Amino acid sequence: MPKKHVYRVVFHNQGKVYELYARSVSQGELYGFVELGEIIFGERSGVLVDPSEERLKAEFEAVKRTHIPLHAVIRIDEVEKSGANKIISNGEGGAKVTPFPVGAYPPGGDSGNS
Repeated sequence: MPKKHVYRVVFHNQGKVYELYARSVSQGELYGFVELGEIIFGERSGVLVDPSEERLKAEFEAVKRTHIPLHAVIRIDEVEKSGANKIISNGEGGAKVTPFPVGAYPPGGDSGNS
């Protein structure tokens, strides 16, 4: 049986950093976007409930695929197994400054004058 890939995708969304696990990551059909498919949520039957994972589960429960702007992606890793999806506020992890999002192209673009 072929091994299923698992990817950890970390990206900026509305002033927070999201960390999601998905089985499918590609460039997709929308230019400038990364497409995530089959987002993995842990099937934990324990007593402890992580509120950020529950919030993510509610946010993405009916989503087949989601498109993330390329400039919002921090990193994409292929990992052995999935972990807990989480939302990290900017105050956690020691980050004091949030980088300003920039476009994929420099200002001015191609003016046709060379």
